[in-house]
Amino acid sequence: MTNYKRPQIALIYDFDGTLAPGNMQEFGFIQAIGDDIDQFWEKCNNLASNNDANHILTYMYTMLKEARADGISLRRESFQKFGSMVKLFPGVQEWFSVINKVGDELGLDIKHYINSSGLREMIEGTSIYHEFEAIYSSTYLYDADGVAYWPGVAVDSTAKTQFIFKISRGIKELSDNLKVNEYMPHDERPVQYQHMIYFGDGMTDVPSMVLVRYFGGHSIAVFADDECHKDQARKLIEHNRVDFIAKADYSEGGEIYRLVKSMLKKMKADYDFDQLLRCHKASCK
Repeated sequence: MTNYKRPQIALIYDFDGTLAPGNMQEFGFIQAIGDDIDQFWEKCNNLASNNDANHILTYMYTMLKEARADGISLRRESFQKFGSMVKLFPGVQEWFSVINKVGDELGLDIKHYINSSGLREMIEGTSIYHEFEAIYSSTYLYDADGVAYWPGVAVDSTAKTQFIFKISRGIKELSDNLKVNEYMPHDERPVQYQHMIYFGDGMTDVPSMVLVRYFGGHSIAVFADDECHKDQARKLIEHNRVDFIAKADYSEGGEIYRLVKSMLKKMKADYDFDQLLRCHKASCK
């Protein structure tokens, strides 16, 4: 085969509960405003249910309101500082270089993406921020003084699906709502849907996990080391919404590593077969 092009593979991750335990607000921010974790989320959930409102918007509003009341800075740097406190699941820190090496050995171009309802500003403060090709997540608007004053993007479970299409088309801008809907032949897209692997942990990831699988990609539901999260993951595979479930441990040689390595090998074999088929058909004309 001539003019061989390395296929792009997209590894797409939810953040909260997928790369890090719990929610990112629980690593410093909630404690700084004087709430306990349950108390904070109860405020957010009550605000949503009492007003039939979006849960993402209500948590973003509550963060702004509580921070102002306690004199906590609402600058981007302050959110990033809280993000630096976020703990990651085992193996996550090393995961990207380890799995990128596997991709290189197979002749694949692996890129990593975040698709999260959490805050971009806090993700920017984590030690793995630089690993991602693009981050699709909730974020604030900032005034002339650099102070957050309003939600700029609120990403709920169904909004997450739009970013699957953007990744396929190579669109990184969250604000784009035109190019994502323009016609683009499937074989001209930078990332084919069958070259996607989606990592999620729960119900908010279901639309994206199902969508990726529907178009020929793969999905993994990860779970924390407790029976509640494991039961939730079991239901996802029982209802045929994901391909695999695995404990949230990204260490080299662990189950997630073995699963993803097998998926990458399959993607490479399928890609090579498709290339061979195309070349053969072309030579017969």
